[in-house]
Amino acid sequence: MTTTLDAPKVETAGPPVRKRWELWALGALLVGTAVAYTWGLGASGWANSFYAAAVQAGSESWKAFFFGSSDAANSITVDKPPMSLWVMELSVRAFGLSSWAMLVPQALLGVGSVALLHATVKRWFGAPAGLLAGLVFALTPIAALMFRFNNPDALLVLLMIASVWAMLRAVEDGRTRWMVLTGVFVGFGFLTKQLQVMLVVPPLALTYLIAGPPKFGTRLAQCFAALGAMIVSAGWWLLTVELWPASSRPWIGGSQNNSILELTLGYNGLGRLNGEETGSVIPGRGVAATTMGGAAEAAMDGGMPGGGMWGSTGITRMFESAQGGQIAWLIPAALILLVAGLVVRSWAPRVDTQRASFLVWGLWLLVTGLTFSFMAGIFHAYYTVALAPAVAALVAIGSVTMWRRRDALWVRAVLAATVLATVATSWILLGRTASFVPWVKWAVVAVGVVSALALLIPAPTRGRIAVATVLAALFAGLAGPAAYAIDTIATPHTGSIVSAGPTVVGGRGGPGGMVRPAGTDGPGRTGAGTAPPPAPPGAAGGAGAAGGLLSGSTPSAELVGLLEVNADDYTWVAAAIGSNSAAGYQLATEDPVMPIGGFNGSDPSPTLEQFQQYVTNGEIHYFISGGRGGGMGGGGTASEITTWVQENFTAVTVDGVTLYDLTD
Repeated sequence: MTTTLDAPKVETAGPPVRKRWELWALGALLVGTAVAYTWGLGASGWANSFYAAAVQAGSESWKAFFFGSSDAANSITVDKPPMSLWVMELSVRAFGLSSWAMLVPQALLGVGSVALLHATVKRWFGAPAGLLAGLVFALTPIAALMFRFNNPDALLVLLMIASVWAMLRAVEDGRTRWMVLTGVFVGFGFLTKQLQVMLVVPPLALTYLIAGPPKFGTRLAQCFAALGAMIVSAGWWLLTVELWPASSRPWIGGSQNNSILELTLGYNGLGRLNGEETGSVIPGRGVAATTMGGAAEAAMDGGMPGGGMWGSTGITRMFESAQGGQIAWLIPAALILLVAGLVVRSWAPRVDTQRASFLVWGLWLLVTGLTFSFMAGIFHAYYTVALAPAVAALVAIGSVTMWRRRDALWVRAVLAATVLATVATSWILLGRTASFVPWVKWAVVAVGVVSALALLIPAPTRGRIAVATVLAALFAGLAGPAAYAIDTIATPHTGSIVSAGPTVVGGRGGPGGMVRPAGTDGPGRTGAGTAPPPAPPGAAGGAGAAGGLLSGSTPSAELVGLLEVNADDYTWVAAAIGSNSAAGYQLATEDPVMPIGGFNGSDPSPTLEQFQQYVTNGEIHYFISGGRGGGMGGGGTASEITTWVQENFTAVTVDGVTLYDLTD
């Protein structure tokens, strides 16, 4: 008697025959993912109010839509290209401004990512591998968070998976159109989060150059065709923005010279690798930093355990407290199965699609993982969602490949070692949250050890008992991340820096690797782990909280009413330092609020002279003091504007928020 995993062996290119049970299983996977990713979605309110404000702006102004402006009056853009915003903005245009209208498209991107990953793996490894890849991906804690949040990473991950799907189709038949499509997906990824998508380019290019069917010269030409498609699909927007007269478009947020190329190569580019990010901030001081090197790190109050302001770098970074619970559960298994899979396929023809699959997913994991591990600039735990597809795919294709060859003792030993490595990883990660379902780690150990021993014996891998062995191994591998994912789904997440799962001692919820204090609700659930979550749409909440660098303002009903008086008479009903401070007021009133200095408050937009001219023209009603914009003491103009306002206008306080009527 054989189990489902025994057949069919997929040794050649082309999709295997689909059976009825596969459709039911896939349907259950996708419906389950959709339910999980939309469950209680509205509880997160505006989620990341920085992007939520841009979504509101783009739903009101097509110009703001195109540029990715923070406000409908187009004073400044967010510090990313706008493609991820477009998806949410179209939804808000169709259904009105609400948390659900903004976040449901993100959840659907998650369902689409699971479906596409399943299809990519299934085509060359069969339905069991495809289903396992989709399940592992859906249960990855950081994926369960990012597809319920409004950061750009959701669309980025879908496009990266799509690029691998298209490239493997090119390996299958050698047609240039698939490589062109690969380049298009990468280009769209660039318009989503700029240079981060480039981490998948070396794996794509190297895999096709090794395994593509045509002659090497043709393969090389096809890679250049893909490069051309990438440049065109991303370059049209970059060129338009760069050539558009600066006087009639918003300032490019995150740049110091109003240049999208500067943003691409600097703050969102090489600066992330070497730490030289002009316009970033030193956490806890509210000042702009021209660089983020060792001197700035040493100046931080108290320092950070094990490293600088973004955590320590090194080969173990993905397993540290901040990142481990997000992504590390199955990384050891993925690496073991990668090596084993390449050994098994070592004698296959050069064009073997299964070996090509191991290559591209393995290189994706290694290139991205090592970059994240050693980058010296801004790094947040949620970036690790970019590793989730590669981990899930390698675990699935490696497990199924080895299972089908389990007659060999060495193969069974590899499978057993994989389970034990996963059990050890889960024990460590679950041990960091001692009060969080403590029975799980003991169950993982007990079941995992039994399944590993069973895998070493031929009999438990055959017949009906093989099903129990497989289920036990699945439990050992997925119980930990599933528990974290469930906790993530059940918990509202708000703020600019978020992470999945329960509170972890030594985890970092804010910039600079700030240790989460004991007793907080969870890692990153309120941005830096200390500020209250913004109120849901339509609620006052916060009693006039001014917001800050990482959390949006939460104005009271009285303050909102004051801002809405004669709102149509002004271009901006108010101005505030920093995007997050401005965001809450804008979302509450649905009128433009100028975010002076952009996200960090350190961008030189507007200049003092420009701001004074806006005031003279009667375009800004109020200046709202407070918040924690980063430019208050640095290279931006926020400090100059604040001083000028304080010296020339009278302050009033409404529900704890200080504001100045600039029309008096």
